[in-house]
Amino acid sequence: MTPLLILIPVVLVIGMLALGAFLWSLKSGQYEDLDGAAMRILEDEEDRPRPAQDKE
Repeated sequence: MTPLLILIPVVLVIGMLALGAFLWSLKSGQYEDLDGAAMRILEDEEDRPRPAQDKE
């Protein structure tokens, strides 16, 4: 029975920390553009180096 008296408050504290981290990420805008990264990976951009500019 005593392990439960220790584990229950520990789990509640960890749960509150996780909830706080999730709410912080919502406020900071982490979930605003979910489709942007998914669409960027589908774009066909060629990874060519830029041509060297002539220095005078």
